[in-house]
Amino acid sequence: MVNAPIKLLVAASGTGGHLFPAIALAEQLPDYQIEWLGVPNRLETQLVPQQYRLNTISVEGFQKGFGISSVLTLGKLIGSILQVRKLLKTGGFQGVFTTGGYIAAPAVIAARSLGLPVIFHESNALPGKVTRFFSGWCDVVALGFAIAAKYLPQAKTIYTSTPVRSQFLAPGVESTLDLAIPPDAPLIVVFGGSQGAVAVNKLVRQAAPVWFEAGAYLVHLTGESDPEAQTLQHPQYICLPFYNNMAALLRRANLAISRSGAGSLTELAICGTPAILIPYPFAAEDHQTYNAEVFTSVGAALMFQQSELTAEKLQGTVLHLLQSPTELQAMAEKAQAIALPDSAEKLAHLVRDILSGNLS
Repeated sequence: MVNAPIKLLVAASGTGGHLFPAIALAEQLPDYQIEWLGVPNRLETQLVPQQYRLNTISVEGFQKGFGISSVLTLGKLIGSILQVRKLLKTGGFQGVFTTGGYIAAPAVIAARSLGLPVIFHESNALPGKVTRFFSGWCDVVALGFAIAAKYLPQAKTIYTSTPVRSQFLAPGVESTLDLAIPPDAPLIVVFGGSQGAVAVNKLVRQAAPVWFEAGAYLVHLTGESDPEAQTLQHPQYICLPFYNNMAALLRRANLAISRSGAGSLTELAICGTPAILIPYPFAAEDHQTYNAEVFTSVGAALMFQQSELTAEKLQGTVLHLLQSPTELQAMAEKAQAIALPDSAEKLAHLVRDILSGNLS
């Protein structure tokens, strides 16, 4: 008699920072029967259904202050807990894996009410509020940055780094770049994560002409919410809302200008891409600054707060780095030293141990 596959519910929703590590983990568990838990109208509805069955619930985060909206949010949370509990029970799931965010709350509560194991992955250097609140309820919290352990004293934590998509680990991925960039031209890549970065885009467009004069090419991934995305035109300028082959692009890049979401930083580290980091100023509890400091503390990147950065300062800093190949090479080596290329395997091994009862 063939044993039925282990069933795992993956709760990951919203942004690439939550979804890509979960997808990378799921790819390491081909013998598992995996279903997904998400919410309607978020990125998972585009990325997940072609690979995994997607179950959606109506849940959202609590806003500051207490009012009618908080009561409605609480009602949605209670309803979603009951939904997830029913899904876990009737579906015969043996555990839950989550990458945090507000979808983690109903997933963790429902799993615990049924006595099912929960594995939590926290990618940020400063764990989010949901992680801090529920970490003690989980069998283990896997960490994207080792420093996060000090904020979770009540939890069992294991450092695994953050998994990246399989394309980032493919040999010879650089050769798959399909953009018209001369092989010897310096390349600057600008991206703001899966949501883009309109304020950074504006600074880059103002600074870019001097970089073009220095011979640099610029690939600018603007996201889809920048109304001025097509206002700069130049033969050395490639403007796209997104680009799927980020692994090839970052390995080719001489320098990246980026937000400092945990997923983006992990990709930069894996590719050994020197970076100028501009933390998103409205990120919860300024966690992107904490992430960036992990890189700046070892010399893998430079960081500027958006409120203090001018086009002139960005222009001059990039020009200096492009004219300092030794400095860029040192930054690249320090970035790669942070990377754990086998993060997805480590996390998958951890999930297998928890669900088989080998780790308690």
